[in-house]
Parts: sequence; C-alpha cells; structure tokens
Amino acid sequence: MNKTNPGVALVTGASTGIGHATAKALQNAGFRVFGTSRRAVAERSDGVTMLTCDVTDEASVAKLVDEVLAKAGRIDLLVNNAGIGLLGGAEESSTTQARALFDVNVFGVLRVTNAVLLTMRRQGTGRIVNLSSVLGLIPAPYSALYASTKHAIEGYSESLDHELRPFGIRVVLVEPAYTRTSFEENLARSDQLLDIYDAARAGMDVTIETGDAPEIVAETVLKAATESIPRRRYAAGKMARHVSFLRRFVPASAFDKSLRKQNGLPV
Repeated sequence: MNKTNPGVALVTGASTGIGHATAKALQNAGFRVFGTSRRAVAERSDGVTMLTCDVTDEASVAKLVDEVLAKAGRIDLLVNNAGIGLLGGAEESSTTQARALFDVNVFGVLRVTNAVLLTMRRQGTGRIVNLSSVLGLIPAPYSALYASTKHAIEGYSESLDHELRPFGIRVVLVEPAYTRTSFEENLARSDQLLDIYDAARAGMDVTIETGDAPEIVAETVLKAATESIPRRRYAAGKMARHVSFLRRFVPASAFDKSLRKQNGLPV
C-alpha cells in the first residue's frame, strides 16, 4: 500500500453502522473497497462494491474471497467488522445463544482472516484491522458474554500479529466505546430473561443512546489501516481513550469502584 494507491480493502458487515462508515472512509481515501452483508443490498452510490457473505459459513467466506480476487486480483486490507451484540445478565443466556454469539464475533473473524492470509502471504504485505471494543479491556456487567468475545479477539489479534510479521502482514485492533448504530438498535436480548435484571438492562440502553457516531470509529479504522508503523491498539473516540487510560494507570480497587458506580451497582 502507498498513499497514492492504498490498494484493495475488504470490510465485513458494511451495510450499516460502523462498517458502512468505514467502507465510505476507505473509499474516500483511495482504496478500492468491497463490503459484505449477510443479505443482498442495493448497490451503493459511493463506489463500494457490496457482496453477500455469512461469516458463520466456511463456503460463503471462501466464495467471498474468490469473488474479490476475481474482480481485483489482490486484498491489501481486511477490516473484520461483522458482529452481533448481546445485552443481559450472564445467567440469562443459554449455552446455545452463547455459541451463536461466539460463532459470529470470534469464529467469523477467524474464518475470514484465514481465507485472506494465503493471498496476503503471496503478496508479501497486508493489514488486518479487527474491530474490538473497550469491553475487550474492562469488565462489562450485563454484557459478560459479548465482552468475552471481545477479550478473545484481543488475545487472538495480538498473538496473530507476532506470527504474521515475518510475512509483511500486521494485525491491529480498533476499540470503540458505545456507538450509535443499527448494531445497537438490533441488539439481541438474552433468551431466558429474569426480572431481577430489568432495571440494569434499561440503564444500559441509556448508555448506548449517548454513544459516538460511527464516523468517529471509521476515522480511527482508516488511521489503523494506513499508518506505516501501526500501533497494536487504537482507541476510537474520547470515551474509549479515557477508559483505556484509566484501565492502564488507575489502581484496580479505584477502577473497580468507578465501574460499579457507572453501572449503578452498590460500591
């Protein structure tokens, strides 16, 4: 990649929200962009080519990569953005629901990443940006299972980056805080709700409504995708930067009290 011809980008989950904004930002920066959605969507007017892909299906992922290579001949940047949310107490979700969450948020990232690595190794260059969350850094009451998927992505990405550097490939993380997107509007609820958690869930809804615009995250993804010497992690937005700083430098006991207070829990 270079500034005049940054290359070919593939963005999963690009029909709405962060993915849509990211695809647009990359296109404006000069990338040739392919976006994905689970279902066919109308052709975009901004030059982004939309393709269908279910990241939980190996054959669908393989077909996606073949299509991009047939059209563009290479893949320089992969943005793993496709994901689903889950709000509720940890005990409110069945193991079936937990598996479905991990299948998209964790194994979906593995499937798409594995599918592009052969091409990137042959090229001798590539960048993979994985959308994590500040909930991959901190505890997340009433989002324990979702946070678990992001903690998994954090460990996977950091480890994979060390494995792939010899091949000219870098893996980086972008960590948004709460974001106002259709991702949140379609947030899944636990499949065995308990009324003792009703008030807590309502409080979390208010927090989500005051989140950042997806364009803020898209700007951070663009930076993570194009810096010549990338950092391992990029906090996206003021709140995310604040949380990241506190997690690293505030004593654990003080951080614990602050987190409980923010979540309306007895200190």
